[in-house]
Amino acid sequence: MELLIILAVVLAVAGSVAWGRRKFRREIDRAKRIRRANRDPRS
Repeated sequence: MELLIILAVVLAVAGSVAWGRRKFRREIDRAKRIRRANRDPRS
């Protein structure tokens, strides 16, 4: 029974992470570009 609960929790976390990445992909990419530009002293 505990194994079933653990499996359900793991699946719920994995599903929410996948949903969040799909929903916020543009914001994540934008943040990476901004961080890269701030770290790069040449620009």
